Amino acid sequence: MAGKVYIIGAGPGDHKLITFKAAECIGKADVIVYDRLVNKRVLKFAKKDAELVYAGKSAGLHSMSQDEINDILVKKAKEGKIVARVKGGDPFLFGRGGEEAECSRENGIEFEVVPGITSAVAVPAYAGIPVTHRDYCSSLHIITGHETPDKDGSKLDYEVLAKLEGTLVFLMGLKNLKKISESLIKYGKDKNNPVAVIEKGTTTEQKIVEGTLETIVQNCESAEISSPAVIVIGAVADLKEKLGWFPKGKLAGKKVLVTRPEEQADSFVQKIEELGGNALEVPVITIDEYDDYTELDKALDNIKDYSWLAFTSSNGVRVFFKRLKERRLDIRILHNIKICAIGTSTASELYNLGLNVEYIPDEYTTAALLEGLRKLLKQGEKLLLARAYVEDDEFVKGLNELKIEYKNVPVYRAVTNWAAKDEMLQILKERDLDFITFTSPSTVRSFVEIMGNGNIDILKEAKVVCIGPVTAKAAGEHGFKIDGVADVHTIDGLLDKMVQIVEG
Repeated sequence: MAGKVYIIGAGPGDHKLITFKAAECIGKADVIVYDRLVNKRVLKFAKKDAELVYAGKSAGLHSMSQDEINDILVKKAKEGKIVARVKGGDPFLFGRGGEEAECSRENGIEFEVVPGITSAVAVPAYAGIPVTHRDYCSSLHIITGHETPDKDGSKLDYEVLAKLEGTLVFLMGLKNLKKISESLIKYGKDKNNPVAVIEKGTTTEQKIVEGTLETIVQNCESAEISSPAVIVIGAVADLKEKLGWFPKGKLAGKKVLVTRPEEQADSFVQKIEELGGNALEVPVITIDEYDDYTELDKALDNIKDYSWLAFTSSNGVRVFFKRLKERRLDIRILHNIKICAIGTSTASELYNLGLNVEYIPDEYTTAALLEGLRKLLKQGEKLLLARAYVEDDEFVKGLNELKIEYKNVPVYRAVTNWAAKDEMLQILKERDLDFITFTSPSTVRSFVEIMGNGNIDILKEAKVVCIGPVTAKAAGEHGFKIDGVADVHTIDGLLDKMVQIVEG
């Protein structure tokens, strides 16, 4: 069976700027070859078993040569696989997508090009700069800044470029900014021509430096601007102050480490981004189904013995009802059982199944749940507890002290995600986190396992915020200074607490 290569533009940085078609092609690919500037959240569209190949390149450091990339595309396609070659921006605008298409054609490989939103237009737009405007200019010129103006054999004619009246946008030109500015001035461009340089455009780390052809180099050096950056030269650059709109929000520019499991992180990450924050998603735990359902199956076979069913997380709900379905048991076997949930997110999972929740404690803690159960359970009533496997269990100790008759059934495990170690250590190395968030004691324990106790001291600049007192206690026991505990023990409460800290 013949394979196929999709040459895909993933957009300029904001993962939401990817096209529907690009997401669809990534989703059906067997192999994904991606570049450094591709937002990793784009890779979430991939199949779970897709092979990921990093082909990133940066100035002075090439992970893989273009010939090596071409060879991989051809090799994998000849194996009958669907290959997604995912590139930042648009693949045919200084992206060498044309070369990859040629190589595919020469080797008899079917290919398709999926255009992407180019940084040449999107990055200025996110900076409040329209690259054309009827009152300022009516043409746009996109130029590679990778070529040095005085390079032998350069295809760029700066004498011609200096005479152009339209907007000049240089991509990949930060390293050559001094020579670009000097060359344009040399050939007649006004030294007072407005210039804007935008670093990491369309992301919450976006940084903008303004100046003129004469001052922009010094301004960028003072602001410590780094790649990737887009250079905009022309009168429209002055519109930034008037039309600037991004990023905005109460967490604007703040870096927030999200440690919760991948399947639970999306809504949290989205809300951080809506507040202008930069969510760094590194799941330190994964949720694995429990490896022995003997106790759960016994409980299901004797479900009439129980008057109450309690869930302490949405994970427990999902696994419990998945097992019910696997055993072809009708949900109506629960018709005489009252259900309690520790919080609104857990309750929502139950509501989505068409089930009523008789009790949610006012505070979303195990202590509050215990107190509620003490009052709710009548003499002779028995509780079925479906939750995570926990070795040292304060909740079970509390049930015993209250002399509540119960059956504690483990339905899943929170397992340390060692695959996150390299990414976590890289983030720690950069030392520029604003917040570290913990949503359960297991995220605390796994975080410490991955990073090692000895690295906690390098996190002093980051604020540690916990979803509730139990999680905060676990973090404190591992040496963290707790800067905030959510007043309402939910993701929204965690966000509110971070905003409170920012606003002082």
